[in-house]
Amino acid sequence: MWPVIGHEWAVALLRRSVVEGRVGHAYLITGSPQIGKTTLARAFAQALNCTGPQVAERPCGVCRACRLVSDGTHPDVQIIEAEGSYLKIDQIRALQHQVALSPVEGRCKIYILREMEHATTEAANALLKTLEEPPAHAVLILTASEAERLLPTIVSRCQPILLRPLGRQAVARALVERWQVSPEQATLLAGLSGGRLGWAVQASQNSHVLEQRSRRLKEMQALMGQGRAERFAYAEKLSRDPVTLREVMNLWLTWWRDLLLLVHGSTATLTHQDRNENLEHLAENLQPEQARQAVEAIRAAIRGLDSHANSRLTAEVLMLNLPTL
Repeated sequence: MWPVIGHEWAVALLRRSVVEGRVGHAYLITGSPQIGKTTLARAFAQALNCTGPQVAERPCGVCRACRLVSDGTHPDVQIIEAEGSYLKIDQIRALQHQVALSPVEGRCKIYILREMEHATTEAANALLKTLEEPPAHAVLILTASEAERLLPTIVSRCQPILLRPLGRQAVARALVERWQVSPEQATLLAGLSGGRLGWAVQASQNSHVLEQRSRRLKEMQALMGQGRAERFAYAEKLSRDPVTLREVMNLWLTWWRDLLLLVHGSTATLTHQDRNENLEHLAENLQPEQARQAVEAIRAAIRGLDSHANSRLTAEVLMLNLPTL
């Protein structure tokens, strides 16, 4: 009954905690963006406050509590996310004031804090106090791309749940069966998604997602024939928005992985299946070492961003390490 596709082990773990009455005070759900972290957290919130008669069958999905959580209007379930670029201390202080109050109509108060890696240092330290002395009637569910990007003291006080990417077939099947996407388009989106069902669903419903992908790939290929000045100008533009910069780097990584497979004669399925001819043409003029170095350079740039390296400097170093074609 859990409204979650895939991640069966995580669902089983949380369901068992509800059935056995051994719910922790704090959980940390990690995984790639749009992989299903918030969906799982919301389903857990439904199960915790569901009023269905059979505990083993919670969430029932039809009771008042389940419907309110699904609609985002349950008085005891709140989703907190960054205001602008950061999750701020004022938001945590508001949580601390509210969490001390008794639930309005549910069994417990549930706070889902999305993308905790974007919390300011002050906000993270303030939240730590609540995690150290949590009220008995409250459950905090944190989500983040990686546990390593949070304070170790926060991670140590939460029960960890790491979500892995779904298989291509699972994503494609879900798109066809639940969102009525054509089999051909579902196969393409499943490959591009990297196992992130949320991204695949968004791309199936919003043409802008794939249009943006096409534009970014075209810009990258243009850079391969340009000099340092043009590359640095593009790096400066990208670095203005760290979220966009990370998205572009992840896209480029999948593209260069495809090229690396082709230059080595691999028969593995490519991520960008709709651009086989383009990729094959580029691979004809590319040395295996060039493709390998590009993949390593992009990975190094992503690791740098994960370590809070300067965005512009990281982008500029990457531009210097990408091959010229």
